[in-house]
Amino acid sequence: MKHYAALLTLSIIWGMSFLFIKLLLPYTGPWGIVFLRCFFGVLPLYIILLLKKRTEITKKLPWKSLLIVGILNVSIPWALIGLSEVKISSSTAAILNAMTPIMTSFIGFLFFSILLSKKQWLGIFIGFVGVLILLEFNIFQLFGDDFIGIGTMIIATICYGVASQHAKKHLKQVSVLVVAIATLTIGTISGFIGMIITSSIPSGIFSSFTPIIAIIGLGIFGSGISNLLFFYMVKEKSAEFATSVYYLIPVTAMVWGYWILNETLSANLFLGLFFILVGVYLSGKTRSKIQVK
Repeated sequence: MKHYAALLTLSIIWGMSFLFIKLLLPYTGPWGIVFLRCFFGVLPLYIILLLKKRTEITKKLPWKSLLIVGILNVSIPWALIGLSEVKISSSTAAILNAMTPIMTSFIGFLFFSILLSKKQWLGIFIGFVGVLILLEFNIFQLFGDDFIGIGTMIIATICYGVASQHAKKHLKQVSVLVVAIATLTIGTISGFIGMIITSSIPSGIFSSFTPIIAIIGLGIFGSGISNLLFFYMVKEKSAEFATSVYYLIPVTAMVWGYWILNETLSANLFLGLFFILVGVYLSGKTRSKIQVK
């Protein structure tokens, strides 16, 4: 039961994250968002670690795997999501983000020796049909105007899929708190470097109430607490179970986007969401029967 409570809580937090990203974009670029959400997300986790008197660090850490997961689960996808929301609505970004479980299964087959059933392959296919619906069946848009937006969101889900499978395989013996701290610290450093390279230093973020609330929501809750919940589920259940949170995120994000940002909810949006969620359901339908080659 506690695993499902963690799943529901995470879906609410991450659903609001797409709203917070949209609200922060006028004040900072994509790499600025990565830096701010990682920096403010990791601070309370360091406090927790100090209160535990570092008892979470019991042996030599697999820094190579932590670096890989930090880059692929935090740095690159969070920058890509920020970049995507420059062009698309927070609702569309959240719906595309729901492709993550499908990508996790597909990546597991390609690189982690996981066999998929026929239903799972059908789910992957249906999920991609959902993306085509959002593209109005014009796939060539991915190589044109819609690459920054839809295309970058798809790449973000691929990164999430690789990171989830890698964490399940190589970080199972590492404390959830340590994994969250390490990955967010890597995200903070890479976000800062990205800001310097792209000359996108945040400005005016403390000039009004809106960006401050967005930073708190995106940092402490959307990054710090959420990472603890996510890696807890990866460790205690599976990468597939943890990424099933993407069933619930689009609904929350669409409600917030419509209510706060006055975003339009089109028929294509709902139809694309339906196909993607059916794909997610089928791709995870027989996970208990997945075999290792």
